[in-house]
Amino acid sequence: MTDTYTPPKVWTWEQESGGTFASINRPIAGATHDKELPAGKHPLQLYSLATPNGVKVTVMLEELLEAGHDAEYDAWLIKIGDGDQFGSGFVEINPNSKIPALRDGDTRVFESGSILMYLAEKFGAFMGEDRVEVMNWLFWQMGSAPYLGGGFGHFYAYAPEKFEYPINRFAMETKRQLDVLERHLEGRDWMAGDGMTIADIAIWPWYGQLVLGRLYSAAEFLDVESYANVMRWAKAIDARPAVQRGRMVNRAFGEPELQLHERHDASDFDTQTQDKIGQK
Repeated sequence: MTDTYTPPKVWTWEQESGGTFASINRPIAGATHDKELPAGKHPLQLYSLATPNGVKVTVMLEELLEAGHDAEYDAWLIKIGDGDQFGSGFVEINPNSKIPALRDGDTRVFESGSILMYLAEKFGAFMGEDRVEVMNWLFWQMGSAPYLGGGFGHFYAYAPEKFEYPINRFAMETKRQLDVLERHLEGRDWMAGDGMTIADIAIWPWYGQLVLGRLYSAAEFLDVESYANVMRWAKAIDARPAVQRGRMVNRAFGEPELQLHERHDASDFDTQTQDKIGQK
């Protein structure tokens, strides 16, 4: 960085900052347009996109179904690049205009960690025997991932220009977080206790997919292979059928056979992926 920036006394929003997603970034909240949200036949209505935060919830719902719980749901695609999250119906559920958002009858739930807790308590599943330990790691993820996504991911992959200082700063923090996980998973198969909990479901879409090479094309840069325990844990979760289905729901990028834009029934995985629709 060769130019020195002196912040003004009062910041004002004069122009877009550039980079990916710049067109939807703004310093104010609230709806930009009127748009009602669709609703399906199931009590649980999910409005989301298959970002890491969105994948948390679809994996949770598919794991609940896999375990035999009556957790059928409708999943509706929210195209954040098009500004769907600023429609009046979405803002009514989540005034923060971020995916995912869930409606269960008259109950609205937003923030991915809150949704995981809500579903775990509703169905009495994936909380483990040590609730405190599960909560420790759930909130670790909620507090840590913004440094990975909004920090490292933004400056490494999405910013309009590459700047050494922020990339180095957030790469260091991302690797520190991976080392936290690496040390914790030594001799452990799961984040908390003897089975999958919402701690694993929250952490895997971010850090598991990072070491599996699915985030920011940064696996080599971050030397993810050196985190053997994290890699082992990530691969084990990735192999679960419910996780594979959860990754597909509300996905609007990548391989057509892995994109299920909307999910309203279990049979949709066999008939409604983008490769199948394209063949009709």
